[in-house]
Amino acid sequence: MDELLLSKIRLGAIAELLTSEWVSFAALQRAIDTTNGNLGAHLAKLVEAGYVSEEKTFVARRPQTRYRLTKTGRSAFVKHVAEMQALLQRAK
Repeated sequence: MDELLLSKIRLGAIAELLTSEWVSFAALQRAIDTTNGNLGAHLAKLVEAGYVSEEKTFVARRPQTRYRLTKTGRSAFVKHVAEMQALLQRAK
């Protein structure tokens, strides 16, 4: 199993990013219901691993950071889910 995806917050972020092209930090924070610092630390780990890409821009003179799932991140998620399914099958 992918240890990066065993975290509730990191897995939640990946799940939110699966269905969108880009998601803002604020939208991820609302969806996952965590603090700025906690989400920022978890997203930094996902960016460092290459699972998520980050883009910093300005919108109406305000800084905005947004994220998207990379091909590496999508592959890691698919593999993680397959490994979890295999564990469940063996437990039957």
